[in-house]
Amino acid sequence: MMLRPGYPLSQESFPIDILLDDIVLTHSLFLPTEKFLQELHQYFVRAGGMEGPEGLGRKQACLAMLLHFLDTYQGLLQEEEGAGHIIKDLYLLIMKDESLYQGLREDTLRLHQLVETVELKIPEENQPPSKQVKPLFRHFRRIDSCLQTRVAFRGSDEIFCRVYMPDHSYVTIRSRLSASVQDILGSVTEKLQYSEEPAGREDSLILVAVSSSGEKVLLQPTEDCVFTALGINSHLFACTRDSYEALVPLPEEIQVSPGDTEIHRVEPEDVANHLTAFHWELFRCVHELEFVDYVFHGERGRRETANLELLLQRCSEVTHWVATEVLLCEAPGKRAQLLKKFIKIAALCKQNQDLLSFYAVVMGLDNAAVSRLRLTWEKLPGKFKNLFRKFENLTDPCRNHKSYREVISKMKPPVIPFVPLILKDLTFLHEGSKTLVDGLVNIEKLHSVAEKVRTIRKYRSRPLCLDMEASPHHLQTKAYVRQFQVIDNQNLLFELSYKLEANSQ
Repeated sequence: MMLRPGYPLSQESFPIDILLDDIVLTHSLFLPTEKFLQELHQYFVRAGGMEGPEGLGRKQACLAMLLHFLDTYQGLLQEEEGAGHIIKDLYLLIMKDESLYQGLREDTLRLHQLVETVELKIPEENQPPSKQVKPLFRHFRRIDSCLQTRVAFRGSDEIFCRVYMPDHSYVTIRSRLSASVQDILGSVTEKLQYSEEPAGREDSLILVAVSSSGEKVLLQPTEDCVFTALGINSHLFACTRDSYEALVPLPEEIQVSPGDTEIHRVEPEDVANHLTAFHWELFRCVHELEFVDYVFHGERGRRETANLELLLQRCSEVTHWVATEVLLCEAPGKRAQLLKKFIKIAALCKQNQDLLSFYAVVMGLDNAAVSRLRLTWEKLPGKFKNLFRKFENLTDPCRNHKSYREVISKMKPPVIPFVPLILKDLTFLHEGSKTLVDGLVNIEKLHSVAEKVRTIRKYRSRPLCLDMEASPHHLQTKAYVRQFQVIDNQNLLFELSYKLEANSQ
């Protein structure tokens, strides 16, 4: 259309509706959103100086492009103040010539509805600051929060967060999800000034992410959206540079001593169904464009990949949950029963077409600290050993995950895919070819990327329907599944493993 000279929009190999979708899904690879809309606006203005069918055709093309853009982006435009202004201006230009689109009456009505419903972030006078604070996974472990249906996060959303001090005291701040490290430290400093802490404690603070293994990452002042990038059991610490080396992890959040936990009291069917239901909520929250931004580092950056990062974090959490539960079970017989239960849960998740949970559970059982428990695995019935071998074959990455791809290709929506593999495929597409060739956009690459993103659209094209009763027991299981307490420190997992079976090979 108008984005780059030589962009081959009329190639016979791509129908115009597919090509339109390709451009909207992948434009950030070669043109930032605001610039993209400016080009569209200028194209419409230039078309106004043309007479006859050519000028009309170009204006109608602009209308089609803007419609598809708004339909695709929807809530993401809340964060695009500059884009909002351009869209409003272009909308007014298009509607000024409304008489030219008599044959496109439905399109102009749809455009009007979209501009009205898409929440564009354009500051207005007397705008009420009504923002609901949203809970992340592991903030404050409140039952009422974890039972709520998950909704998509945006950069301007506000959350509560604890920022710890070297002595493990903490301050609670209210912050935007997209807040920079500098903003977070500003809020911490303000809190400390009104506390009874010793004077000077807040001077020259730095922000550090500390994992449960003791690994420390110094965050730079300009970094933003750090909350969703934290590890499962990582925490933010504010300290002076002098006290950086002395930072140690918080005491473990769970009791490491062996004993029966909730997993021994729940049925595999209930756990599998609640895993699928929760992961479907999380998967539905991820905008398809987050996959493009996550891999290609578009101009929106991590601010618009928060939901995808939370889903990836959850996948890791489930994997560590499986290993944690097995390694906290002291009795060999019970431990073997637990392996059997997790294999059942994996089978049921596969039956639910929840391949994210399926993969995570299988990877948890394949954790080296679990797989080395030879005496425990020997107690497993042969039927379950064989079933688990089949599951391992299905998750085998050989021949580019051939077994997995064959299985998922036969599934009809709704499907929850193993999301890390989609990101791997997108990364391969990105690194395998150039976006620009001789100054022209590589349409084949863009089409391949868009095709991969459209598979996500297909997986979510039908609603998930699971038959789960509403009862106190149901709510208890739901709360358990949505707020796992896990050990993500591999060294600690090995310590537990060797205590259980010191001589296993």
